[in-house]
Amino acid sequence: MTASYSDIPLTRPQTPLLDLIDHPDQLRLLPEDKLDQVADELRAYLLYSVGQTGGHFGAGLGVVELTVALHYVFDTPHDKLVWDVGHQTYPHKILCGRREQLLTIRQPGGLSGFPKRAESDCDAFGVGHSSTSLSAALGMKIANSMDGTDNRAIAVIGDGAMTAGMAIEALNHIAHVDEDILVVLNDNNMSISKNVGGLATYFSKLWSSKPYNLFRESAKRVLKAFPSTSGIIRKTEELMKALVAPGIIFEELGFTYIGPIDGHNIALLVKTLENLKKITGPVLLHVATSKGKGFIPAEQDPIGYHSINKMKPAVKPEEKPAIDEPAPKAIKYQQVFGNWLCDMLDQNSGLVAITPAMSAGSGMAEFAQRFPEHFHDVAIAEQHAVTLAAGLACEGKKPVVAIYSTFLQRAYDQLIHDVALQNLDVLFAIDRAGLVGEDGATHAGSFDISFLRCVPNMIVMTPSDENEARQLLYTGFMHLGPAAVRYPRGVGPGVKIESTMTALPLGKGTVRREGQRVAILSFGALLPAAMAAAEAIDATVIDMRFVKPLDETLITELTQNHQLLVTLEENAIAGGAGAAVSEYLAATGITRSVLHLGLPDQFMDHNNHDTQIELAGLDEAGITKAIVDRLNQLNLIES
Repeated sequence: MTASYSDIPLTRPQTPLLDLIDHPDQLRLLPEDKLDQVADELRAYLLYSVGQTGGHFGAGLGVVELTVALHYVFDTPHDKLVWDVGHQTYPHKILCGRREQLLTIRQPGGLSGFPKRAESDCDAFGVGHSSTSLSAALGMKIANSMDGTDNRAIAVIGDGAMTAGMAIEALNHIAHVDEDILVVLNDNNMSISKNVGGLATYFSKLWSSKPYNLFRESAKRVLKAFPSTSGIIRKTEELMKALVAPGIIFEELGFTYIGPIDGHNIALLVKTLENLKKITGPVLLHVATSKGKGFIPAEQDPIGYHSINKMKPAVKPEEKPAIDEPAPKAIKYQQVFGNWLCDMLDQNSGLVAITPAMSAGSGMAEFAQRFPEHFHDVAIAEQHAVTLAAGLACEGKKPVVAIYSTFLQRAYDQLIHDVALQNLDVLFAIDRAGLVGEDGATHAGSFDISFLRCVPNMIVMTPSDENEARQLLYTGFMHLGPAAVRYPRGVGPGVKIESTMTALPLGKGTVRREGQRVAILSFGALLPAAMAAAEAIDATVIDMRFVKPLDETLITELTQNHQLLVTLEENAIAGGAGAAVSEYLAATGITRSVLHLGLPDQFMDHNNHDTQIELAGLDEAGITKAIVDRLNQLNLIES
């Protein structure tokens, strides 16, 4: 989302209290009546800093008061505060000694956009994918208990992340081990606003108070001697809570449930958290917040303002150029997919589109609006998404699972056992394949070629441009059996997209340039760089298009009139497309020099995508240098 400085102050706001806080210890020195001022200054600085750098926006605004209260009440970082997802942790970073560094967030050499243990001892757990906080916090608490330390563990998880199977598994285990863990359910779904009011607030204070819990625990002990009455008392308590709060399920799991309470009321948050420190066993505090709180555009459009670009000063009418024609709009691969999805349904009414909470990011908004009966957003539940698709395929439907590469890793078991093993007719549209720039290593799609090509029955396709993406999506859809099309984030090279859809021959690459001695086998979106490098060294360039099945005939032909084969992919070299080429040559006994170019064996830090590609040696200059160096090693450079 792009915003304007007409919405946000141009000058940095004064923060006399915030400037005194470089660690939570300093926050805890303040009197409680100053915390609202800290929250106001924190929100103002967040608005200012993210306006300078871009980054995740709405989630952080929504948890300002909660962040202040948690650090004020608990002895962080001695007490372990574990955040879920990480988009919401900018206020946490500011309070934990990274205020000035926030102006470097998501930039080369700057702060990560997510919690990172190497950055601060306040970041108890590195976060990128959702629904991990409960398991991690429980592991920390168990370890502390084993060591006899008194650390507390607090996990902050959103209502969306709570839908994931992993979170439910952790809730079950937390209740089983009965450790002193506080789970804060940050609920920014507007549908629960009716539960935030006088009665709900009153009973939340009551339930978290010392007298109530003393009565509650005492009653349990007394009633053990009178089993016949225990059921009546328990049902009475449940009925009273059910009148104002949806917490019975958590109580049944073994949690003490408190809430929902107003997540923007610091005094209430502090009082409640102080009371909860006295309660033993698992506790769940349900807080209601508003994503984008304090910035009206973000409150009105929480999806659009989830993340923003750098904000540009508004241009006064008199400063506008005389001719103000908009630049041609580049087409993103996500838009190519969304358009294809709509067109494909016109041809096949059995199509069913599935996504695990990535509808907007995957380009599916129009499809979801136009064809709701053919669309399922299953929330943050990647494993369920894949097995749901398997069930649909069993009954003759053609499911298309739109999923980010990094999130498909979470459903690998289901991909193998529920889809591939049964050879079911499911198409995977794998978005964000390759490096993803400022989102960094947690969101990079670095491994999908490696983990897909070893799975029997799977077809793996790597389009090099927008039109090829459309045609390969159609190819995968028409194929009977599991198939995957992987494509990158953002815009393509600008190739004209043909409206007609044609199934390409399976496992067949295409020659894009004829050259001498060197053949570059390009898998995917790095083709433009391969073409540019080929001009410098007069190399042949092949758009391979398919990782599996591999074009073995073409590879054999290339070995007959080229002295060096170069494989190129935006995927880990280990086990990737290049490895498939070498495996084929080894299996057939063909001896030929091969150079594998791909992502290095490391997690690449956040940076802009072009710089990441350059650092990986996958830009034109890097490809050219690597090939020339290898030719020199082989004594194949012509004088």
